Amino acid sequence: MLYSPDFIAGIRLALRARYLWLAGCSLLVLALAVLLAAQFSARQPATVALDIGLSVMRLLLPLVLVLMTQELLSREFDRRYFLNSVTYPRPRHSLLLGRFLAVGALTLGMLLAMALVLALLVWFVSQDYAQSTPVALDQHYLVSVGFVGVDLLLLAALACLLAVVSSTASFVLIGTFGFMLVSRSFAAIVTLLTRNTFVVDDAESYRAGVGLLGYLLPDLGALDVRSVTLYGSMDFLPAGWPWLLLSGMGYVGALLSLAVWSLQRKRFS
Repeated sequence: MLYSPDFIAGIRLALRARYLWLAGCSLLVLALAVLLAAQFSARQPATVALDIGLSVMRLLLPLVLVLMTQELLSREFDRRYFLNSVTYPRPRHSLLLGRFLAVGALTLGMLLAMALVLALLVWFVSQDYAQSTPVALDQHYLVSVGFVGVDLLLLAALACLLAVVSSTASFVLIGTFGFMLVSRSFAAIVTLLTRNTFVVDDAESYRAGVGLLGYLLPDLGALDVRSVTLYGSMDFLPAGWPWLLLSGMGYVGALLSLAVWSLQRKRFS
């Protein structure tokens, strides 16, 4: 599949769409944010820099994958390139899966590049001041980055589904970011209402309503395990983390299956 024509074509289209320029700008924003954040903490500069760096990565990378999905799939239908790409004797799902793999490879490649730059910057910041609780840039850091990768794969699968079913490319951006914000925050809202019932009137019914989202949406907030690398302890992994990763990949498979089904039934005008 990695050597399929659709995957190779997706990589070429992304490079023509200034993917490298976008990656360079993202790395520049990351570097500036990390170095500036380190200046605001006199006692824990490396911890603050790493924390801000991970937040920047979790914000910029979804934007990159949405832009790449718009270019590789939405533009395919808007510019009627499908008149050429789906006329060859190959099934439609090969186009979708090839482009999804291209988006996933480009996004995860940028994730690795940003993770490497962030690690180097945090190491550089930590040379000026020895913290009492140093950050862990070893396997703990790899675990934190790996969880971010699962988060991004799930968002990439959703973006591909929206690119197939939506009629405008802008809906891919709106839908993906809306899904991301809700999935990353609903569990925190439920916890807040459980501990502080005075936040809203009738907090119990409000909490029950928000809690229903847990049966429909993946808990992307639980995939944010930055505390593992910030404090160097695997004890900060959420309870049942293997099931969390498995369910996340299950969502990826379900979203891709739905996208393939939708593409098979899509009528091109």
